[in-house]
Order: sequence, then structure tokens, then C-alpha cells
Amino acid sequence: MTIFRVDFGSDVGLGHLMRSLVYAKEFNEVIYISKSNQKDLLPYPLITIKDEEEFFSHVKKLQPKEVIVDNYAFTLEYQKEFKKLFPDIKLSCFDDEYKEYFCDEIINHNISADITKYKQPQKVKIIPPLIRDEFKTEKQKKRDKIYDFFIALGGADTQNLTATIIKSLPKEKKICAVTTTANKYLKELEQIANEYSNVDLHVNTREFAKLLHQSKFAIITPSVVVHEVLFMQIPFCAIKTVPNQDDIYNYLKQHGYTVMEEFDPRLCDA
Repeated sequence: MTIFRVDFGSDVGLGHLMRSLVYAKEFNEVIYISKSNQKDLLPYPLITIKDEEEFFSHVKKLQPKEVIVDNYAFTLEYQKEFKKLFPDIKLSCFDDEYKEYFCDEIINHNISADITKYKQPQKVKIIPPLIRDEFKTEKQKKRDKIYDFFIALGGADTQNLTATIIKSLPKEKKICAVTTTANKYLKELEQIANEYSNVDLHVNTREFAKLLHQSKFAIITPSVVVHEVLFMQIPFCAIKTVPNQDDIYNYLKQHGYTVMEEFDPRLCDA
């Protein structure tokens, strides 16, 4: 059995969940443990907890072979406590920021991954970008480009940038905006979609790859979605919204891709 310790929702977004779900396919028996109770977002059993002490209790009861953590809140102190309590259970941690870890394995799947930046390179496992199966299938198909802009700024979009960008883009441009029920600004977006005839809003869509494929240009964040957009070979602009996107942001900038530290309305001229 493998346990995934991942939090997701309106406060922290869905990026960690999405990439962990791809990685989870490599394991036979999977259970998720999270502070979220949104069971509809994942195909595995979900145990909801209030804190890490409760998490440790479940680990003690379940006795998994491995625990994989994709959660910034699972601090170095929690890692040390985990290994003290469960020295024989493998602890693996996803990383984006080259932090210090007290675990058995550090996993980095970003295109920007640089093993030389780690203090413990012997523990680092750099893997190829985690691409969802729907993108691999979709890439083989032919689609008409019916959208001028595809906007995907995270399932939570904590800055409500989707609304700002929609209002800034020319009204004659066809826009596809993608978000989830984890977005606390969802009602505002639904109202905008009703008022703007050029906007199609998709919530919790299972056709993310198809909608992206049908678009001429993508407006995204420098996060895990970058891997999927690059895989689909769609031109894009990546707007940084949180500090943990720095590594991919800098990589994209250094390699000549269009990036922004904050939204610039001049993007509308694209």
C-alpha cells in the first residue's frame, strides 16, 4: 500500500493533487490522506484529517510500504517526527524549491529541475514531467482552433486573475476559461460568462486537454500545467502568481518563453 499525503482546495489550489494523481498510477494500492474532503476530485479512497497527528495515527494503523508527500505544510519537523515514529516506512517528498528534507527520497518532475541545487543529491529522484493520459490521447487527434485564448490559472486562482484577464481581452476574441469548484470567485466568473457572449466557462471539466487543443494561445501559470501546454505545443504566456513558481518561471524566461511577474494588459495585443 502507498499513502499520498496531499492537501488541495480553494486555499492551496489543485496542482499538487493533479501531478500526484499521475504519479499514483505507478502504484497498485493507493490511499489519499488530506485535509480536504472533496472526494469527487480523485479516483482513490480519501481519508480526511484535521492535523498531522491524526495523519500519523492513520499511518500507524494502515502500515503502508511508502508514504509520498506533496504538501508544503508537511514541514521538516513533521518529516523528522514521521521518521522517528516510522523508521521502516519509506518517506518520499515532492519538491519544487530545493528545500532541506528529512526523508528517504526527494522527487522533482519539473522541466527546471537541477540536481546540483540540492544539498543531498543522493536522495533526489528527478523524473520526466508528469503528463496526464488525456493529453497523450488528445495529441493524436486533429482539432479546429475555435478559441483565441485559453485561460487556466489554477483550480483555485486565488488572485481572481481569470476575471481580470477576461475583461481586458478584446470582446471579438473567443475565450475558453477553465477553473474548478475550488475557486472562491466562481460565482463572479459565472456571471461574467453570462454577460460576455465570447466567453465559455468550464468548471471541473474532464475535457481540459481537448479545450487546450482547440485553442490558439494559452494564458497559464508557470506551474505543472506548463508541462502539458508544452507537450501539446500550444503558444503561451505564463503569469507568476505565487513564489513557489519562481523556478519554472526563471527556466521559461531563460529559455525565451513569454512570462510575466504580474498580469500586463498589453497581453491583449497578442
